[in-house]
Amino acid sequence: MKSETWLFSGGILFFLPVAFVYGLLTQWNELVGFTALLLTGGLALLVGTYLFITARRIDDRPEDDLRADVSEGAGEQGFFPPFSWWPLYLAAGGAIAFAGVAVGWWLWVIGMVFTVPLIIGWVFEHYVGEHAH
Repeated sequence: MKSETWLFSGGILFFLPVAFVYGLLTQWNELVGFTALLLTGGLALLVGTYLFITARRIDDRPEDDLRADVSEGAGEQGFFPPFSWWPLYLAAGGAIAFAGVAVGWWLWVIGMVFTVPLIIGWVFEHYVGEHAH
C-alpha cells in the first residue's frame, strides 16, 4: 500500500499550489475554482492518510515487494456476487435521483422512492432465494 499512499498524498503537493496559482491568475474574482482545488487537495489528504494508517496495520502485500513472484498473490481475492440485476435497476433509480438535483426536488423524490428499496434489495440479495447463505 506504500505506492498508493504516495500516489494520493502526492495530490496534496499538486492541488494546493495549483489552487493558489489559480486564485492569483483569476485575481481572486472566481472563488469556486479555488475552493474546488483546495477541497480536492483535502480529499487527497484524507485518502492518503487513510492508506497510510491502513498500511501500518497490515503486512506487506506482494505488490509492495519488488522481488515478489506472481504466485505469491494467488488465492482467494474476495467474494464477488453471482449474476445480479440489482445494480442495473439501481443505476436507473440513481440516475433519476441525480437528474432530480438538476431538474427539481419532485424528480429527486421520485428517484429516491425507487433507489432506496433497490439498495435494500441489493444488500439483502444473499439472504433469500437461490444464493442465500
